[in-house]
Amino acid sequence: QVQLVESGGGLVQAGGSLRLSCTASERTENRYRMGWFRQAPGKEREFVAGITWRSGFRTTYADSVKGRFTISRGNAENTVYLQMNSLKPEDTAVYYCAAGLSSVRYEFWGQGTQVTVSS
Repeated sequence: QVQLVESGGGLVQAGGSLRLSCTASERTENRYRMGWFRQAPGKEREFVAGITWRSGFRTTYADSVKGRFTISRGNAENTVYLQMNSLKPEDTAVYYCAAGLSSVRYEFWGQGTQVTVSS
């Protein structure tokens, strides 16, 4: 099974930017859907952004991050990025990378990386 490792989290002021990276133990394109999720303290995990190359290239975003976050694939075909701009304090959460073989759920998860946005 694929293993996922996130990096790039940290502390940033409101309005700033961060880029998260997700490195998979194998190539992901054409086999896995990839996604980013986040979980804030006391809240449920929520979808942030997704990317797939199956049946055509497509990205999706949560309404709360549209226009500010961009999900993309790196030149290395086992890396996915989440570029986060115009960060807000409400973006503070642990961010998780996920991979899905099926079309209805994500089966594999990374350990998470903390993003903290100060006001």
